[in-house]
Amino acid sequence: MINVLICDDEKDIVNALKIYLNDPDYRLFEAYNGQEALDVLKHNEIDLVLLDIMMPVKDGIQTLAEIRREYSMPVIFLTAKGEDQDKILGLNVGADDYIVKPFNPLEVTARVHSQLRRYLKLGSGTPKEETYTIGGIELNDRNKEVTVDGDIVSLTPKEYEILKFLMANPNKVFSPKEIYRSIWKEDPYGADNTVAVHIRHLREKIEIDPAEPRYVKVVFGRGYLMDEGRKV
Repeated sequence: MINVLICDDEKDIVNALKIYLNDPDYRLFEAYNGQEALDVLKHNEIDLVLLDIMMPVKDGIQTLAEIRREYSMPVIFLTAKGEDQDKILGLNVGADDYIVKPFNPLEVTARVHSQLRRYLKLGSGTPKEETYTIGGIELNDRNKEVTVDGDIVSLTPKEYEILKFLMANPNKVFSPKEIYRSIWKEDPYGADNTVAVHIRHLREKIEIDPAEPRYVKVVFGRGYLMDEGRKV
């Protein structure tokens, strides 16, 4: 199932896009301003976002800037004619594409399919296994589910991707910059703090004692590793 978030303050536009994207492989989510979109992203693993620029509470440019601090899924801007400066700014902030209103249904589906194909099939450099198991942790990449000692653990998308990356490369040390490049797909500015915060939150969810981690460990001066139980 592919999760698509549609965010526009006009309900008629949201409803029209839901009709255009009526596909049994899609699960569609709705939001009507930028803050609602961020709330949806926080609680669901979204594969693509259709994002309006002009919205109340938090506009599309502000929302995209916050999305790119945490997520790497494709974002397509929904723009009106005459918003050329906003389109350029959006692309510079991190949008992957844009669609101009009024929409051509065939263009909408073509651009969505193109971005999803690139993201889901061409974007990952990690081994394409479906299940990783280390100690009491099992990560099922098909279902996007993580269990620790049999109990399901709820992770954010970035926490999930970091855990998957480390589990796919056990006992190998990665610097914060290497982890950041792999997960965020961006130049690693501020990588140390960003990765450290996500690692801390991840440990709180998968470790019995986060202060004395069994799995995700620090190698002083070098970075982080997933300990499989052998010496590094």
